[in-house]
Amino acid sequence: MRKLKLDELGRVSADEYKEIEKHPIVVVLDNVRSMHNVGAVFRTSDAFLIDKIYLCGITATPPHKEIHKTAIGAENSVDWEYIQDANELVINLKKEGYQIITIEQTEGSVLLNEFKVDSSQKYAIVMGNEVDGVQQSIIDQCNTCIEIPQSGTKHSLNVSVCTGIILWKWYEGFMK
Repeated sequence: MRKLKLDELGRVSADEYKEIEKHPIVVVLDNVRSMHNVGAVFRTSDAFLIDKIYLCGITATPPHKEIHKTAIGAENSVDWEYIQDANELVINLKKEGYQIITIEQTEGSVLLNEFKVDSSQKYAIVMGNEVDGVQQSIIDQCNTCIEIPQSGTKHSLNVSVCTGIILWKWYEGFMK
């Protein structure tokens, strides 16, 4: 086995990426305070062909050097939009036919390993604040709450790590 060199990876340019068909998945970052988390979500969204990222509330927007540090340019390839009110956005996404999926520990949440992605659906994945999580008002509007099974003492994951796990599940579901 030999590690591949960068020029052997077949990477596309940001302009070429914009032309590739994306999966009907949007990510909603609601009040995510860490710009490193925002950048990491951009990078992961680029890797898994996510259609768009919505940045809401206090979530920082590009261009910013702290976002760029972890996004390493994905903030230029992935479509994004700033919407102040995540609740209003969720209402509009539902009207557009999106299934609203919050990632949160709730009564009645579905464990990630038990959730089946339906590739005929459009999904909006809502990720919440690093301390307070997803707002209850958004949970009240969602179709499903998904929880990542965990066995350790912390009962939570970093928002960018959690987003990576969730988006892999959706990517895998759409690639079948």
